[in-house]
Amino acid sequence: MPTAHAGGAWRDDELHLAPVAGLVIHHLERWREQNLDGSLIFSRFTFEVLGQIAREEISISTEVVRPGRTIELVEATAVIGGRVTIRARAWLLQKSDTADVAGHEFAAMPSIDECAEDSTLMEWPGGFIASITAHQAPGRRPGRARAWIVSEHALVEGEAAQPLAEYTKLLDTANGVAVRQEPTDWMFPNVDLTLHFFAEPSGTAVGLDTRVAFGSQGVGLTNSVMHDANGPVGTIMQSTTLRRVPKA
Repeated sequence: MPTAHAGGAWRDDELHLAPVAGLVIHHLERWREQNLDGSLIFSRFTFEVLGQIAREEISISTEVVRPGRTIELVEATAVIGGRVTIRARAWLLQKSDTADVAGHEFAAMPSIDECAEDSTLMEWPGGFIASITAHQAPGRRPGRARAWIVSEHALVEGEAAQPLAEYTKLLDTANGVAVRQEPTDWMFPNVDLTLHFFAEPSGTAVGLDTRVAFGSQGVGLTNSVMHDANGPVGTIMQSTTLRRVPKA
């Protein structure tokens, strides 16, 4: 059952995708521990949002789509308020030692200590946004921003959530970090959330290096490089539908 801290930003009767995505990943991580031997690790999660995420009870089930010893695809279905609301697919790949060739070309973000505890993200309404703290890096402009997001609230009350789930529960905030237009004038909800990891994140502070593009035909894209305290760990993609806020 969701608490007020999971409340959405667009409507009072909906949930924010971020904590729901974290809950799904918590479920998938527990499923992995119970059904696999630890040689496979998650590399990608894609969440398809099939409708409004109602502020009601959530039930999650898992199905193996493509079984395998070195590559496996699983799907989690979230039924919320009696209807299928989210379908999430995740790839698991075989873990191996590739430390001698590890590297990337993503730029590092300023540390959280170098960022001010101030962010346009905190101007959004909703219980979830009110439950987090955002630290903005210098140089923000419309469509481009860098910020660190932290939360003192546990993902699941009374239960130790999986470390990856505690990290990922904040990632859907990316779509509100670097807004191109004021949300009082334009709506730009994301219909999906795709997370690609090349490294396992540590800790629970999330760094978002975010760019937002608005196209000319009602479609937008939010692209982020996600960081932990040690540097970049993967990317986030969100497809958005652009709509003018109806005037009263």
